[in-house]
Amino acid sequence: MIRAYYESVCAGRQVRENLIALRGALRDEKNRRALAYLAGGDFTPLCGLLADADPKVRKNAALILGEMESEDLLPVLFEAYKNEQTRFVRADYLRAIAKLDYRPWLDELQSRLEELRGADLPPEEQKHAADELRVLQEMVLRCRGAKRHRFSGYQEKPELVLVVNRCQRQATAEQIREGSLTMLAGGIRVKDAKIGDILPVRTYSELLFPLEAGLLPADRPELAGEALAQPALEKACALHEGEPPFLFRVELKSRMEAGRRGVWIRRAAHALEQASRGALINSVSEYELELRLLERRDGTLAAFLRLFTIPDRRFAYRKEYVASSIAPVNAALAVQLARPYLKERAHVLDPFCGVGTMLIERNLALPAEVMYGVDVYGEAIEKAKRNTELAGCSVYYINKDFFAFAHKYLFDEVITDMPQVTAGHPEREIRRLYQDFFGRIGRYLEEEAVLVVYAAEPEFLTEAVRTQPRFRIAERFLLNEKSGASVFVIRREAPAR
Repeated sequence: MIRAYYESVCAGRQVRENLIALRGALRDEKNRRALAYLAGGDFTPLCGLLADADPKVRKNAALILGEMESEDLLPVLFEAYKNEQTRFVRADYLRAIAKLDYRPWLDELQSRLEELRGADLPPEEQKHAADELRVLQEMVLRCRGAKRHRFSGYQEKPELVLVVNRCQRQATAEQIREGSLTMLAGGIRVKDAKIGDILPVRTYSELLFPLEAGLLPADRPELAGEALAQPALEKACALHEGEPPFLFRVELKSRMEAGRRGVWIRRAAHALEQASRGALINSVSEYELELRLLERRDGTLAAFLRLFTIPDRRFAYRKEYVASSIAPVNAALAVQLARPYLKERAHVLDPFCGVGTMLIERNLALPAEVMYGVDVYGEAIEKAKRNTELAGCSVYYINKDFFAFAHKYLFDEVITDMPQVTAGHPEREIRRLYQDFFGRIGRYLEEEAVLVVYAAEPEFLTEAVRTQPRFRIAERFLLNEKSGASVFVIRREAPAR
C-alpha cells in the first residue's frame, strides 16, 4: 500500500486523499522505512507539494517529510514555514521541523515566538496562533531549557489558604501559632504568618496563594486569563529569586464537562501568555506555577496560585508505597488528633503496618521507645524498611500474618490503618477480620493501653468493639462525611476488681 499511495501522489492522482492515507500508514515504523527506501533519498515530489494551492496538501506533505528524519529537508521545511500564509498549517510545519536537528534555526524560532507573543490578532486567528505558539515554545524550551526559579519567600507573610480535611480543620489550626485564621469550607485562610513557619505543619495537603484579579466570569476564558496575568506574575516574582519567564499550567475545577473544560483552559492559558508578554509560559510539564481556578455558585471564579518551587520535605521519607498505602498527610492527621492520648517512650505496635507510614508519623509526633510493624505482604515490609531508614526511625518489621504473630512483651499502644473492603477483599471478609482483630489484640496489650485506629469501615469497628467488654471508644474523629471514615481512639480498661 505504501508504494501505491506514494506513486499516486507522484503521479498527481487524488493527491490530498493519498497523502492522508500515506501519513496514516507511517505510524508504523516499518512503513516509514519502506517509504524512505522507495524515495531513495530523493524527496523532490513531496517537497514540490509544499507550494501546492491546497493548504491541506501542504500540511500533510510537510508532516510526511518530517517523518523521513533527513536533515537535508530542514532548509526546505523551514523556508516553507516562513512563507506559509495559512495560519492553521504553520504549527504542522513546526511539528515536522521538530523531528529534525533545528538548532541552527533556533534564534529565528525564538524571534518568531516573541513576535507571536506580542501580536494583536483578530479572534478568528487566535486559536491557530496559539497552536503555533505552543509548538514554538516546546521547541525552544527543549533546546534552551527553562531556568528553574528558587523560592525565597520564607520570611514573607502573604495571605495563604491551607487545604485541609474539611471535617477536622481545627486539628491544623491548633498547630499555627502566629497570625490570624479564618475557617473556610475546605480549608483555613491564614494572614500575617511567615510562610516558613507554616510549611512544617504536617496536616495540610496543599498551600495556596489567593490572587486578587477582580471579577472572573467562568464563561469568558480570555478575560479570565488577561485578568490573572499581572497578579500571578507579581506574586511569582515577589516569592522567587531570578527574573521571568515562569512556566505555568492552568487547573479549572468547575461543573463544566471535560471536553469544554479542556478548550477553556487552552484559551485562558493563551490569554495569560499574551497578556504577560511571555513572562508566563504555558507548559505541559516542568511547570513551576499552577493557576488554580474554582467555580463559585454564582458563575464567577476564585483564583489561587500553587507553587511547585517550594520544597516540601515533610514526607521526604515516603519514597516507597503500595496501592493500599495510607496518604502520609492522613497518617499525620490521625496522629495529631490522637496526640492527647499518646505517651512518650511508649511500646507501639502496628499489626497492619503496610509501608510503615503510621509508625513513622507516630514517632515523629512523639518519640517511642520500641516500635513493631507486622504485615503479611512481603513487598510492603521491604518498602517499610526503606522508608523507615530514610525517616531516621527504628522499627522492628515482621513479615507475618498478624493472627500468627507472637511476642513476649506487651505494648502500650496500637496504631494502625485497618484493611478495607475491596474487590479482592469483600465486605464479609473484612467484617470478620475486625471481629477477629478485637478478639485477639488484647493479649498483646498492657493494662489501660490505647488503640488509634484509622477505619474506612467504621460500622465494622463499632460492632467489633461492642463485643469486647474491656474496650471502650474514647473518641471518634470523623474524616469523611460521605463514607464515614474516621480515626478512633479506643481505651483498654483495667479489669473490674
